[in-house]
Amino acid sequence: QVQLVESGGGLVQAGGSLRLSCVVSGSIFRINAMGWYRQAPGKQRELVARISGGGGTTNYKDSVKGRFTISRDNAKNTVYLQMNSLKPEDTAVYYCNSLTLPGSWGQGTQVTVSS
Repeated sequence: QVQLVESGGGLVQAGGSLRLSCVVSGSIFRINAMGWYRQAPGKQRELVARISGGGGTTNYKDSVKGRFTISRDNAKNTVYLQMNSLKPEDTAVYYCNSLTLPGSWGQGTQVTVSS
């Protein structure tokens, strides 16, 4: 069973940056493709970025391409999401999860971007 703990969210002004972290335990992290998701109020959870187990392949939702970067440190069982040029529409609770062996959702981390 995968356990997930997200952190790094906060309140920033439009154009600002945040770096989210997700520590994963309970599985062989390096074999798990991982994803960052977000859920805005009244909307469904959506996948915004994904990364392969080795970190060599990444994919992004069109609206975050060029602004967000997903990465991972397999030695630390951690996946990151660097978010630059943040926009108010990026406001959401951000979650990570394994795409290979999804676990129960963590508590997420709130990102609020003010205009």
